[in-house]
Amino acid sequence: MSFRQTTVLNLLKTLLLTSSHARLRYGSALAMFALIVIVGSIPGARADAAEVASGVVLHSCAYAVLTFLVFTGSSGLPAQRAIKAVATIAAMGAFDELVQSFLPYRHGAIGDWLVDCTAALVTASLMWILWSTRKVAA
Repeated sequence: MSFRQTTVLNLLKTLLLTSSHARLRYGSALAMFALIVIVGSIPGARADAAEVASGVVLHSCAYAVLTFLVFTGSSGLPAQRAIKAVATIAAMGAFDELVQSFLPYRHGAIGDWLVDCTAALVTASLMWILWSTRKVAA
């Protein structure tokens, strides 16, 4: 592996996995969620996004990234982080669907919330396993 590749990997590890940037990751999750709710509230935005990917794919990817950010931005043992992440994502997804239910051009869907929760469960489970089996420097 070249020096440049090693440097990039070390930078990514520092930004994404160590506790030194945990608050930044947690804050990024909150900002990303706010952006999801805001953009999802724009008339026609969902129809435009559907041209790129289906709702299941969009929800799965977005909430998996949110789960990663919440998990790595939290403190505690891997099991505690996983529980916090899944609970947070379930609440975020429910809030997003609640907001959509008040918009005349959108509708809240339990199916979308279930996709959000499934993405959170899968991602948090993978993170729990990886965090438990690999030593991540603080």
